[in-house]
Amino acid sequence: MTRITYLNARLFDGWDLHEPQPVSFEGGRRLPEADPGGGATADLEGDILAPGFVDLQVNGGGGVLFNHDPSAATLQTIARAHRRLGTAHLLPTLITDTPEVTRAAITAAREACAARVPGIAGLHLEGPHLSVEKCGAHDPGLIRPMTEEDLATLLAAARDLPCLKVTLAPESVTEAQVAALAEAGVYVALGHSACDAETARAYIRAGARGVTHLYNAMSQLSARAPGLTGAALAEGVWAGLIADGVHVAPEAMRVALAANPRIFLVSDAMAVAGTEAAEFTLNGRRILRAGGELRLEDGTLAGADLDLARAVSVLMRACHAPLPWALARATRLPAEAAELHVGAGRLRPGDAGRPIRLRQGPEGLALVPLPVG
Repeated sequence: MTRITYLNARLFDGWDLHEPQPVSFEGGRRLPEADPGGGATADLEGDILAPGFVDLQVNGGGGVLFNHDPSAATLQTIARAHRRLGTAHLLPTLITDTPEVTRAAITAAREACAARVPGIAGLHLEGPHLSVEKCGAHDPGLIRPMTEEDLATLLAAARDLPCLKVTLAPESVTEAQVAALAEAGVYVALGHSACDAETARAYIRAGARGVTHLYNAMSQLSARAPGLTGAALAEGVWAGLIADGVHVAPEAMRVALAANPRIFLVSDAMAVAGTEAAEFTLNGRRILRAGGELRLEDGTLAGADLDLARAVSVLMRACHAPLPWALARATRLPAEAAELHVGAGRLRPGDAGRPIRLRQGPEGLALVPLPVG
């Protein structure tokens, strides 16, 4: 097996950032002790060696969108695009669509996981069981209540996938259905909902593990009506956050991060990720890319023009977050939220995975090519 030792690496292991040191890998696994005398070496010149990012909300990349062609080939294209952006593990995300497209997406994820397509860690179904009132960029005509047939389809998918995440709203799903999904190991997240805090707490007790894109497309926190946002912060559930400085204001991010230690970063990336494309279509609607934002022609946000290196940088710059604390929210914490395999999002001795190289500058972190053995 090929061995490589990285010299002068500021190692982030998922928890702490260590002073420059040699770090050795063999067969893709970190060795307990560095061995600069064996195999190849590469000097990182004080750059950060970190676990590859973990992204639980990826709609597309490399010019393709999962909804447009829910196939294993599409997932390979998306995973390759995001590997170039530093993401080692992702959940391809299908937003609200027809039952036929949803079934095709499940089949594609099964095939990709069975073939061990690098980077594909399972599947995220964001809808169609949401609230029309909080549909956002989802097609309201495709939103519908969960049927027993839908539930059976999801339970079968959960048996075949390493991770199945389902975003749903209490308006379209019963507590009993949530309990059945949670019992089967599904990562149930509440989102695209106008529910009140009491309802949210009831669904959390039923088995919902977290919320999807905190603050966005959900009932907000106010003095006497905490909403889904308030419940997520008060109950300390897992919560994805789109930290592009557009979806959530820095002040709101700081409040949330202070209140809930289980917030992690997501990209909510669309087809343009990893490309220079200026627009794309979503369910027949034109999405425009400008100024680091993706919007429908009516101005509605439609995903994010974001990668996780920039999301970490936004936390550091706009929220004054310490570097290792911010990095954990793009590596170890989402891996823990999705209960991914041991080693995802971390780099302690014995952990397997392809590390990434990050360079710290005045504007935050930039991904730098890493020599591999």
